[in-house]
Amino acid sequence: MALMMIAAVLAVMISAALPMLVAFLAVGLITHSRRRRAALRRGGSAGTVPLAYRPPVPPRPVAPPWPQARARFDMLRREYAAYECDPMQVLRLPALSDVTVPSTGRFVEAFAEAQALETDSPPAHTHAAAFVAAVDRAERAWRAARDAAERIRLSGLSPAERGTVERVIKLLTTARDSDSDAERLTAYAMARSELAKLDRAGVIHLPRTAQATLDAAGRGQLPA
Repeated sequence: MALMMIAAVLAVMISAALPMLVAFLAVGLITHSRRRRAALRRGGSAGTVPLAYRPPVPPRPVAPPWPQARARFDMLRREYAAYECDPMQVLRLPALSDVTVPSTGRFVEAFAEAQALETDSPPAHTHAAAFVAAVDRAERAWRAARDAAERIRLSGLSPAERGTVERVIKLLTTARDSDSDAERLTAYAMARSELAKLDRAGVIHLPRTAQATLDAAGRGQLPA
């Protein structure tokens, strides 16, 4: 009789607690499901929930290739100087020293811009990037100016002017190749005289560096 009463009491207690147990389990499942979805949205795995959201660290900016750009600009400067110091090159490609030719004018502007941005030591990131871009433009402009000068050559001169220029080139070739000091100095003197006429007529304008080379050669010194 006693066992029956105890069993009856236990049945009543279990029946009363069962709804609460079911509700507790349901709340737990819902909470777990919400945490799982939140973890997936934040990039976590299905079985983990990140403690806190951490935004991705932005990559460090890459330093512009300033040393390489400076080396390229030095090479460009040497190539440009070699042209301006060589009367023979100027006579063969006069458009490359004439800033009224559009391609030459663009190169001179791009070269001056790069030269203004050049520094002896690595500058700040923004300045370095501007210098690298300016060197790129100067190199492209130099190639375009040389290509245009190769196409033009002496085509803009009259037949008489072309004949004078070709005669000066022959004189300079003789002066360069001759083993005789007297013949060499005479050829340089005649070439300088003819170039002076072309300069006064506005046909050919030698850069000052090329003129200095001729002047030194005319005084018996080796040309630069």
